[in-house]
Amino acid sequence: MGSEQLGIFDKLHHVCIVVHDIDKAQAYYESIGIGPWESYPPLAEYEELEVPNREGFMAMRYRICNLPNIQLQLCQPSEHRSPQRIHLETKGEGVFHLGFEVPDADAAESQARHDGLPVKMRGRRQNRTGFTYYDTADKAGVILLTRATGQPGK
Repeated sequence: MGSEQLGIFDKLHHVCIVVHDIDKAQAYYESIGIGPWESYPPLAEYEELEVPNREGFMAMRYRICNLPNIQLQLCQPSEHRSPQRIHLETKGEGVFHLGFEVPDADAAESQARHDGLPVKMRGRRQNRTGFTYYDTADKAGVILLTRATGQPGK
């Protein structure tokens, strides 16, 4: 499996950082000139959702900051069990995943599965945009994600 075969990981879109307190983290970033921040769209828009704990997924809080070259995401997991909560409890605050932009979420997931990457979580909106998390942390040091929004820059 060569990197030339995995063209789905050639456009880095965002870095997601899990934190204990999203308000405190945002305030710190703003104090050093990183902002503005906005709430991430409602997670309820994912009508097709395969996650270990739906309640934990839906209760997470996200904020995003669109910089000229990359998006930063802050994620505060709820007390409900989720991969993000487990990461926070076992590794502390820090990078949870790297998100890569793809034109077609389903095609990217199909390519990744074909190349042997196991899917950890996935979600799709009615228009088939959405995300797929791959179980890559043990080998890549971080979870990799592909996402298609159908909205450039978002």
